[in-house]
Amino acid sequence: MSVANEFKKGILYSALGKYSNVIIQLLVTGILSRLLTPADYGVVAVVNVFLVFFQMLADFGIGPAIIQYKDLNEKDIGSIFAFSIYLAVTLGLIFMSLGIPISNFYSNAVYQQICLILGVCVIFYALLVVPQSILLREKKFFNVNMVTIAANLASGVLSIVLAFAGFSYYALIIGNIAKAFVMFIIFFYQAKLKVTFKMSGAPLKKIYKFSKNQFAFNFINYFSRNLDKILIGRFFSENALAFYDKAYQVSLYPNQILTSVITPVIQPILSDYETEKSVIKKVYLKITLVLGTLGVPISVFLFFSSTEVVTFLFGNQWGGSIITFQILAVSVWVQMISSSTGAIFQSANRTDLLLLSGILSTALNIISIAIGIFLGKIEYVAAMIVLSFTLNFFMNNYLLMYRLFNATFKEYFKILIKPMIMGLLQIIFFLLLPELPFSNFFNLVVKGIGFMVIFLMGILVTGQGKLLKEFLGRRNKNK
Repeated sequence: MSVANEFKKGILYSALGKYSNVIIQLLVTGILSRLLTPADYGVVAVVNVFLVFFQMLADFGIGPAIIQYKDLNEKDIGSIFAFSIYLAVTLGLIFMSLGIPISNFYSNAVYQQICLILGVCVIFYALLVVPQSILLREKKFFNVNMVTIAANLASGVLSIVLAFAGFSYYALIIGNIAKAFVMFIIFFYQAKLKVTFKMSGAPLKKIYKFSKNQFAFNFINYFSRNLDKILIGRFFSENALAFYDKAYQVSLYPNQILTSVITPVIQPILSDYETEKSVIKKVYLKITLVLGTLGVPISVFLFFSSTEVVTFLFGNQWGGSIITFQILAVSVWVQMISSSTGAIFQSANRTDLLLLSGILSTALNIISIAIGIFLGKIEYVAAMIVLSFTLNFFMNNYLLMYRLFNATFKEYFKILIKPMIMGLLQIIFFLLLPELPFSNFFNLVVKGIGFMVIFLMGILVTGQGKLLKEFLGRRNKNK
């Protein structure tokens, strides 16, 4: 099967899963945001920062390594799974013990009990890494996405029931545990793994070089992506963290809706072409073209529709997120395009360059976040994050085009000209659009219709329709 056909099949199943999950997430979040307070979300946002860190530790770079190394046999994977069992239990116990220091850091004793409960969640997230990676390695995208839908649905229903019953932020916490449990049980069954507690060093050594760079990248990337939330929760307030976190989540929706249907299938497919850099480059440039065509106009729309988007999704009590979201919307297109770079490094077995990009990105993010915290408002933090994302975008593409593909920026930025023209058309439209006198919902509908009309005009003017079809494989007969 050609690369184009494999991508078409993988993206189809990925889209089915991702769009279903986004719909579930939007419905659940919309309901919970009206049942719970910003303070409740602030408490969960604080502990989620540490939960994400332990999920990263749980992966240990093992997941991508299993996908990349096709010569791992059943015995090798069994040994790696045994290692993940010991790792899961260890990480779970450590997380449970962190309640006291976290409570002291944030001056809130509630985190002691929360950490005890979420330690179970850490264990299940660690255990599902190997079986999920086996399914992705075998390109069983349909299975992975259907399981994720089932887990999100179970988690969402349970969280809503608990919120109605007055469980406050525990509704979100218990729902997260349910999601991890469901995913592990089904992934484990479908991967047909056998539980063993015997480990061999040979398979771990085999994946060490790849996984150590992947793990190191994940480790520093965690701080790069979460330091803002850690410091906002410490130096501002839980309410400020809730408003910032909600705005940040909404700014990620385009990634979840659009790019996340593409990025999960990149490494499982392109890892077969590890030595054929020209194939990988060709796919990357096409991905950049499609994501730019979608991302630039969407960034403009979200910037000019920030009030309507936030209040429609979460209600008027989340007005404190609007300006922050408007600022973050500027970087949506950058984040969309950048979301695929990690998988490209992995596919070419260049996790050393991935690690280097992570180090440079983290340094920039830390400096930017520190400046924003010093200035004293979440809006300043958001503005500095946008600046950091933009600079990282240039650095990552330097590593890809010059160091990996032996190409130049000229070849890369040439394909972004038409997406920028489409973005400019959107800017002109929204600047000329008069202030709308309707409710936020109807204002959003009007702006959305205008966005779609201008977007389709832009597609026709720039001729991007043909290129989008080519990316989807309808006219691509080559590898």
